[in-house]
Amino acid sequence: MLTDNNHPRTPPMRTLAPLLLALVACAAPPSAGWRPLFNGHDLSGWSQVNCAPSTFTARDGLIVCTGKPTGVLRTDRMYENFILELEYRHLQPGGNAGLFVWSDPLPSRGVPFTRSLEVQVMDGVETADYTSHGDIFSIWGASFVPDRPHPAGWERCLPSERRARPAPEWNHYRVTCRDGVIELEVNGARVSGGTQASPRKGYLCLESEGSEVHFRNLRIRKLPGAPALAGRDGAAQAESLRTLYTGIDLSGWQAAGGGAPDATHWQARDWVLWTDGQGGSLRGPDLPGDFVVQLDWKRAEDGPVAWPFHVGLNLPLVPDASVAGWHRARIALDGDRLVLDVDGRRAFEGGPVRRSAPTRLELRPGDLATEYANLFLGEP
Repeated sequence: MLTDNNHPRTPPMRTLAPLLLALVACAAPPSAGWRPLFNGHDLSGWSQVNCAPSTFTARDGLIVCTGKPTGVLRTDRMYENFILELEYRHLQPGGNAGLFVWSDPLPSRGVPFTRSLEVQVMDGVETADYTSHGDIFSIWGASFVPDRPHPAGWERCLPSERRARPAPEWNHYRVTCRDGVIELEVNGARVSGGTQASPRKGYLCLESEGSEVHFRNLRIRKLPGAPALAGRDGAAQAESLRTLYTGIDLSGWQAAGGGAPDATHWQARDWVLWTDGQGGSLRGPDLPGDFVVQLDWKRAEDGPVAWPFHVGLNLPLVPDASVAGWHRARIALDGDRLVLDVDGRRAFEGGPVRRSAPTRLELRPGDLATEYANLFLGEP
């Protein structure tokens, strides 16, 4: 800008302010506002939920997943409104995995997966109902409205175009989640999404499902938005529970009389611990003074009204826990007060409760073929 006598004049501050702001914005690093979800060295900030210690590991700047057993690795923190970026690659054609958002901390009853919205991480599959190119769908009690109607009426959004690269190439995902709206970009283009998600606040999970998959460059940026309503739109809060079953072997378990379990009668079958019911009881860890035990079970047929497990307490009988199908029990002992929930309903609450000695978890199928899953132990 020049004056009438052709000498430069300093612009007023109101003119300089927008220019300075623009310069500062241009000078800001491209990673401003982003936070890494993986430090490249270990799994700090993540928890193995229902897997073996070897299922998810950190190696050479990657999160490496063996795919065995079926289960999840979960963030230690909840997220609500955010942009998440990551890269993945399958090592084998036809590999399967997933990214769960707005997830509960533990699997739903009778399955190895959590209530959440799943962003598909699959390779080489193309059908009329599902693909490997960025499907989004609700699982195990979550819900949302897909951007486009599914041909079979499923609560699933199929991608608008096919952009995923085949194994072993890398793919980039950018997932935007805000106020119950989810959008997915695959390798730079938006392909799928949905609205009215419930829950719309929760954890993030990487899924193990049968084959080796690698993840890298995981980062997140929080977004402003309306807070979820407590108890309705949010996931359950994580507790300090650890899995008692690796999904790949029976480490940590013994035959009732001591020694290794009889492999004829007790077997690790991926996420299910199976017994034909003929090999006696299976002994788990000694229980602390106060404890929380949670486990799922399913008998092959209707059986007598009896618990297929024992925790050193005389638990009240719950008649409908004997019928076929998956059941879930949660037993919490705090001091001499017992709380027992069965299939999400309060079955008993009271005390004082006296224990038998020793207090340990035992699986007692009672001569019936039984499957167990989602076995967790913690303290109240």
